[in-house]
Amino acid sequence: MQNAHKANLADLLEQVSKKLTAGDRLVIVVDALDEVEQETGGNLLDLPPSLPEHVYFLLTRRPYTIDKKRLSTPDVPVEELDLSATKYVDLSREDIKEYIRFFLNVDEDYKKALRQWIQDRKVDENDFVEQVATKSENNFMYLRYILPGIAKGDYNDLSLKQLPDGLKDYYQVHWVRMGMDEKPQEEKVFILFILVEIGTPITCEMIAAIAKQDEYDVQIVLDKWVEYLKPQDIKGEICHSIYHASFLDFLKAKRVLDSKRKLFQEVNQRIADYLIRKMA
Repeated sequence: MQNAHKANLADLLEQVSKKLTAGDRLVIVVDALDEVEQETGGNLLDLPPSLPEHVYFLLTRRPYTIDKKRLSTPDVPVEELDLSATKYVDLSREDIKEYIRFFLNVDEDYKKALRQWIQDRKVDENDFVEQVATKSENNFMYLRYILPGIAKGDYNDLSLKQLPDGLKDYYQVHWVRMGMDEKPQEEKVFILFILVEIGTPITCEMIAAIAKQDEYDVQIVLDKWVEYLKPQDIKGEICHSIYHASFLDFLKAKRVLDSKRKLFQEVNQRIADYLIRKMA
């Protein structure tokens, strides 16, 4: 489509709609609206308040209060589905089990190692599917982490029963197995907590300045946690933030723990000192 890069979303959708044949439908899926970082004012993600014929949006987000909706669609029929309802939970579990079977039978990168892990523990394949599905708590992100982790040997010392229960337990098990509660790892924890408290994408250079660490060492830590972080190019600089809201929630929970409360206080003091230096 000519000059598509110059058109706003509403105009672009209108142009696409005119090219659809009688039986065609355009469905646009936008996941995790709760993770959108946007200044207040205007529709969430600048989505259009109305849609042309045969154009649909499928939007997902965590549960929210009405004051946090930030989405106005006065001219669009809307149907809201509570995916925590029993009928959807049951359907999600079937999807979860199918996803696990895909890893076991189709995925060329992981199926051989996963099957070997199962065989080594004399676990029936159907039992593996059912138990991992239960442990996932219907969360695909859990599977996205745990199945490749099993295949890579991260859980060779664990039985099926010992695998983490749910995403929060996965984060905690991963945290402990990386030694993040041990004194030598405190600098790594400090860097993650900076990302939590800043709350917006920041550069490695800025993290290093706040943490009073070498920039090279900070980058090593960021690389170590790459699957949990989101790099963004902002005005030619690579900035980092926590990628998944579930991991951010896990880290925020560390604030209330006695063993981590003092570290969070120090992080906030370092951030304040850094900002004062920048304004001087």
